[in-house]
Amino acid sequence: MTDTVTAFAPATVGNVGVGFDILGHTVEAIGDRVRITRSAMPGVRILSITGTTETLPLEAEKNTAGRALLAMVESLNLSFGMDVEIHKGIPLGSGLGGSAASAVAAVVAGNALLDAPLTKLELLKFAMEGEAVASGSVHVDNIAPSLFGGLVLTVGIDHPRTKQIPVPEAVRCVLVHPHMFLSTREARRILSGTVSLSDVVWQCANLAGFISGCYTNDLAMLRDAFTDVVIEPQRQALIPGFAAVQKAAMDLGAIGCSISGAGPTIFAWCEQSSAQSICDAMVAAFKAHGLQSDHWISVIGNDGARVIA
Repeated sequence: MTDTVTAFAPATVGNVGVGFDILGHTVEAIGDRVRITRSAMPGVRILSITGTTETLPLEAEKNTAGRALLAMVESLNLSFGMDVEIHKGIPLGSGLGGSAASAVAAVVAGNALLDAPLTKLELLKFAMEGEAVASGSVHVDNIAPSLFGGLVLTVGIDHPRTKQIPVPEAVRCVLVHPHMFLSTREARRILSGTVSLSDVVWQCANLAGFISGCYTNDLAMLRDAFTDVVIEPQRQALIPGFAAVQKAAMDLGAIGCSISGAGPTIFAWCEQSSAQSICDAMVAAFKAHGLQSDHWISVIGNDGARVIA
C-alpha cells in the first residue's frame, strides 16, 4: 500500500478568449505540486506551502487543495487522514489557474492513495469544490484542462461533460505575466450581468468558428474567430498596457491574443516560427508601461495532471 504520493498539475489558460468559463488549455511550462502522506489521524492537514507564495491559508477549509480533499474525504467516508504539502509553481493572482492546479494536483495525489481509484470525472467534481474557495463561484475552465490535459471544452456544472479539442500542431502559446496581482474575485465582480443580443450572436459565431478551426486545422479560421467581444472589453482596463501588448502580438502575426483567465497574464496563439519575436514584443510593450514580466512559450500538449512520485 502506497503511503506517500506526489502529483503535478499544469498551469492553464482559462476562457481562451472566446470561451468564457467553458474553454481552457494546459501550459506545460509551469505548474503546482502536491505531496500527500496517509495519516492515521482523520481529516486533512496542510503542513506546508512553499514556492511562488507562502501566504496562502493552512486551514484546509480555506485552501483550494485542502477543500477539494475534504470533499473527497467526506464523500468517500475515508478511514484515514491526509497530511498535505503544497509547492506552488504558479504565481498567485496571475490568471494561470493556480488555484485550480493546486486543487487538481491534490485530488490526483489523494486518488492514488485510494484502494479503488476514482475516474477523472469524479475527481473533477471534488476539485470544483476547491476552486470555489478562490473565486467565489464554481467554474471549470481551468480545472478541466489541468486534469484532463490539452484544450478542453466543458459543458455543465452539476453534471459536467468534457471534450478534448484538437489543437493544430503548428500552434504555440506565448504567455506574458506582468508583475502585478489581480484577484479572480475582483475580475469577476466587475463583469456586467447583461450582454446585448448582437454581442451574444457575435461571440457564439466566434466560439463556433474557433472550435471548427481547431478540428479542421484551419489557422485562417482561427484568426478570424479569435475575438472576445464580451469579457475582454470589460477586463482590459484592469491590465495596464493591455492594448499595446495585444497590438504588439497581432502586428507580428499572432493568430489571436487575449487575457488568460482573469488576468493579468496575456496569452497569444501563434505559429512556432514567430513565437519568440511575439514574446519579445509583448514583454517590451509591458515594460513600456512600467511593468516587468515573466514569460513562457509552450506547446499545448495533451498531458494533464499526473502522479510523479
